[in-house]
Amino acid sequence: MIPSLDVIVVPVRDLAAAKTLYTTVLGVPPSVDSEWYVGFDAGGRHVGLDPNGHASGMTGPVGFWRVPDIRAAVETLVAAGATVRQEVRAVGGGREVATLADADGNPIGLMQDGAA
Repeated sequence: MIPSLDVIVVPVRDLAAAKTLYTTVLGVPPSVDSEWYVGFDAGGRHVGLDPNGHASGMTGPVGFWRVPDIRAAVETLVAAGATVRQEVRAVGGGREVATLADADGNPIGLMQDGAA
């Protein structure tokens, strides 16, 4: 199975201002709207705004690849030279995510929905 790039998460400092801007840019209202995350479904992708992203080490947007087995994907990427930035963790709704970095420090997001 080829992973698909389905989610892009953007760290923001002012969630309300970012929500207004991205509603205008994407042309759709949020599909998820809470104090800890605002998400939009547009163009077959999900764009999320994370007000805690900077505090967790995000320096810019991170694309998250949907994989069938996140732990196996982390192991495979580490064996290929990636380093783990954030271990696999649950983020709600049965979704797990992890963030790695390539040799140049570029982020690689992984996500899995449901149990492997």
